[in-house]
Amino acid sequence: VQLQASGGGLVQAGGSLRLSCAASGRTFSGYAMGWFRQAPGKERESVAGTTWSGGTTYYADSVKGRFTISRDNAKNTVYLQMNSLKPEDTAVYYCAARRALSWATTPQRIDYWGQGTQVTVSS
Repeated sequence: VQLQASGGGLVQAGGSLRLSCAASGRTFSGYAMGWFRQAPGKERESVAGTTWSGGTTYYADSVKGRFTISRDNAKNTVYLQMNSLKPEDTAVYYCAARRALSWATTPQRIDYWGQGTQVTVSS
């Protein structure tokens, strides 16, 4: 089972980035998927998550109104559109999957992790 994240990079404050996470190795039917991030010296935190159907989404308060999560189940891919980026969004972003219908905001409840992609927002 592999989660391959891509789309990170360096962007100025106020800019946008779109992260992608492609799942392979098995079907993720019924799995919740989403993103965590970890900044230097900080704990890993949930950023956004979505149920299998995409009908329910979850966002950290710090990104509500700026980030949008979506998924294409035919492609086993989840996306994170990040707009109005701020320097405090700088972190390594990890794609994650959970063997459950609902998303979880604690890392201990995640079953699969991607390798992480760096997002750096300059002021």
